[in-house]
Amino acid sequence: QVQLVQSGGGSVQAGGSLRLSCAVFGYTYSSYCMGWFRQGPRKEREGVAAIDSAGSTSYTDSVKGRFTISQDNAKNTLYLQMSSLNLEDTAMYYCAAVPFSDPSAVVAGQSAELFGYWGQGTQVTVSS
Repeated sequence: QVQLVQSGGGSVQAGGSLRLSCAVFGYTYSSYCMGWFRQGPRKEREGVAAIDSAGSTSYTDSVKGRFTISQDNAKNTLYLQMSSLNLEDTAMYYCAAVPFSDPSAVVAGQSAELFGYWGQGTQVTVSS
């Protein structure tokens, strides 16, 4: 049984930093991407960043240069380091494991919604 357990998040002032973690259990696909997604108030869920098994990454334009996705394969854990946070980053953040190997497609497309395994979500609130 695949299980993704998220931690981190919380409230921070604009300009601050947070790190999200996502521990993955029972995921055995050899070709995959791990991704972070978010859903802001009154918005659809969107892709934020993704990383494949080789470490190649992709980011949505609004977070490039501010967010860093990484993974620790020994710990089966995915991370999202978020810096220079702004009010537009306020959202519920979700991690997902997707059985596809193209990070840019995972960020931009619907593969995660259709085929992904999801974490429980964690709230990030940025205040001024």
